[in-house]
This record gives sequence, C-alpha cells and structure tokens, in this order.
Amino acid sequence: MAGIVPEQWSAAENGNANVTAKGSSRELRHGRTAHNMSSSSLRKKSDLRVIQKVPCKGLKDFLSNLQEVVLGTKLAILFPAIPVAIIGTYCGFSQPWIFGLSLLGLTPLAERVSFLTEQLAFYTGPTLGGLLNATCGNATELIIAILALTNHKVAVVKYSLLGSILSNLLLVLGTSLFCGGIANLQREQRFDRKQADVNFFLLLMGLLCHLLPLLFGYVGNEETSAALISDMTLNLSRASSIIMLIGYIAYLVFQLWTHRQLFDAQDQEDEYDDNVADEETAVISFWSGFAWLVGMTLVIALLSEYVVATIEDASESWGLSVSFISIILLPIVGNAAEHAGAIIFAFKNKLDISLGVALGSATQIGLFVVPLTIIVAWILGINMDLNFSLLETGSLALSIIITAFTLQDGTSHYMKGLVLLLCYFIIAICFFVDKIPQKQPNAIHMGIQPMNNIITWGKGVFSS
Repeated sequence: MAGIVPEQWSAAENGNANVTAKGSSRELRHGRTAHNMSSSSLRKKSDLRVIQKVPCKGLKDFLSNLQEVVLGTKLAILFPAIPVAIIGTYCGFSQPWIFGLSLLGLTPLAERVSFLTEQLAFYTGPTLGGLLNATCGNATELIIAILALTNHKVAVVKYSLLGSILSNLLLVLGTSLFCGGIANLQREQRFDRKQADVNFFLLLMGLLCHLLPLLFGYVGNEETSAALISDMTLNLSRASSIIMLIGYIAYLVFQLWTHRQLFDAQDQEDEYDDNVADEETAVISFWSGFAWLVGMTLVIALLSEYVVATIEDASESWGLSVSFISIILLPIVGNAAEHAGAIIFAFKNKLDISLGVALGSATQIGLFVVPLTIIVAWILGINMDLNFSLLETGSLALSIIITAFTLQDGTSHYMKGLVLLLCYFIIAICFFVDKIPQKQPNAIHMGIQPMNNIITWGKGVFSS
C-alpha cells in the first residue's frame, strides 16, 4: 500500500509513538476525511511534560496514551457519564436515566473513534486510512442499528437511520450555512459543487430504492394478497440493498482512487490557525491505537445496548414517541461532536469541510449503513425491508430535494441555512405530534388498511 514505510511498522511495534509515515504532508492529508477534520476542531493539545518524568517506560506509555486518547478532547467532561451509566444499571437507576447517560457517553466516544482511525491512517497510508474512515465514520449508528435488530426492534432501526440522514442534511448543514453566513457577512462564501453533486446522485439513487418498495403497497388490487405484497417488498429491498452497497463501493473507488483530486478542496491553508495542521504526526503507536479502537468500540456497543433496551421506557416517561426520540434526539446527541466541528469550520469560511461532513455522513448512512442493516437482518432471519412508510420516506425525499436546490449554485449565505433549519424544525414538530401507533414495522401511515403489514416467509431467492 502506498505511503507505508517498513521502518514505521517496527518502530510502532517498539512503542515509538512519534514515528509517522514519511510521505509528504499533502499525501498524508488524503487519508483524512472531512469527518476527521471536523472532529479535530474539538481536540486539544496534551501537555506530556509531567508524564515524561515517570521512570517506568510501560507506565509512562500507558499514561501518555491515556492523556492523548481520553483527555485529548474538549468533550472529556462527558466521559464520567459512561461509568455512571454502567454502575446505574446495577444500582437500580430508572430506565430514562440510563438512556440519557448512555447517550451522553456515546458523544465523546464517537469523536474518539474518529481520532483513533486518523491515527491509524498515519501508519496504514492514505488510501487504507480513507477506507477505515469510510467504514468507521458512522460506527455508532451501525452498532445501535445491529443491536436493535437483535432485539427485533425494526422500527427503531429505521427511525434512527432515517433521523441520521435528516439530521445531516438539514440540521448540521443548515446550522453550518447559517452560522457561516452570519460570521462572514462581508465576504462571499463559496464551495466546490463537484463533491456535493456526487453525494446527491447517490442519495437520489438510495431514495429510489426506498420509494419502490413503498409504492408496492399502492399497485395491488383486490385480488392481490397482503402476503404477496409483503414478499415482493422484501425481495426488492434485499436486491436493492446489494445494489446500494455496490454503488457505495464504487463511490469509495471514485473518492480514494480515480477522482481523488475532486476532494482536494478540503486540503487548504489554515488561515485561522486552527489545530487541523497540528495533527501532522501520530501521537500514539499503531498497536496502541488499534487496541484503543477495539476497546472503545466495545464500550460503544455496551452503551448502545443500554440505549436500545431503555428507549421505550424513556419514551413513556418523557411523554415522547419512540419515533421522535429515534429520529430527532438520537442523531443530535450521538453525532454532536462531528456536528459541532462542521459548524466551527463554517465559522472559519471552510464550507468544503462542513459540506463534506454533512453530505458525506448522509451518503454513508444511506448507501452503506442502511443496506448493510438490511443484509444483516436477512442473515439473522429478520424480515426488514426498505419501506420506511409514507411519512418517513416523504420527509427523506423532500429533504434531499430541498438541500440539492440549496447548494446548486456553489455559493452560500445565512438565508439558505435558515431555510434548511426551519425545514428540520417542521419535520421535528411533525414527528413530535405524530401519535399514530405503528404496531408493525412496515405499516404505512395512511387512511386505508396497510397492505404490507403481514410478515410471511417467502420462497423467492431473496426471501428468508
């Protein structure tokens, strides 16, 4: 793999955290996605002068890693929520408290996963590092979705994934454009449309895969059984998921190999003296970073299990529907780190990074996490399809179209951000007041009897 120097591997194995890839800084930056650069705005430099005085090398290395990984973020104040949530499950804390503490604990963990994948990218090279970020960028959403699947909470899975896409397209991007426009009233804000166009092409393809299973519920006649409609929807969803994953793989090839130059707009001088340039060298060794990444992934899985197990109790206690909590609250709290970073870069008139975070994350959820969840459900013998119901799919379609029109001219001002924010508030209010019970995960919110709310075992090639 390009960018890997053999001496770096041996040095990393000997615990030398200061040895990094020998390639140019520009080549190293190719391993950094907008997601990484956004999260880096929440990091702080560690003072290791006291730790360097520790005589025991093993203890010194451990304390250095602890300082860099746990305390090297401005969100470190939220880490105590993790042990409190774990202890609370054994001490009889109420379920809503466990839910809230788990959400708070997931916030710094998501940012630290981004930090660790970036550290590993210094040793693996830019291409493999980009692939690592492409799979770990939304690890929290993927883990929550899989754990909810194992608990047969298909509706929660659909709600949370839809909420992540809506949050990135409207809330994150809207806030970034609004704040950036207010902070830069005297200068024109421009961005590279090429990246946005690619993301919207993929999002529209994903939207088509959601619309067709939904429309199956309308094409049947009196002679068409609900079981047949359900089987057709399930088969189409599974086939579409495979095609969506192929499209996402092609997107990675496009981004990391064939058209990498289109994404160089993120590689610019730091005129505001932020700490993006400070992360030019690795601060921990390869194997330390790998071990920390595995450990934090396990903690994310544990907290995600708490979130999934307590979401209904939190819904009942707070008087909020599960759909509102899953679509609105989960994405806001779980992705607060990268969202804050995107807004910070918009303040600094670096909209390419902000757009890369919002649109890149939405594309990753829509073209990777959603179809992968369908495949995992298929493997587990769970009937989950791409029919997100009429209300949810309509919200997704309109959000993609509105955002695409907002970004079509390559310029920005605060009014565009305000409109996106207002659209998000409208959708949030819609799900807040929506009290229609959804007993079946695939039921359609209509005034007529749903045609695909009966789950059957199909015999097609894509059936369980």
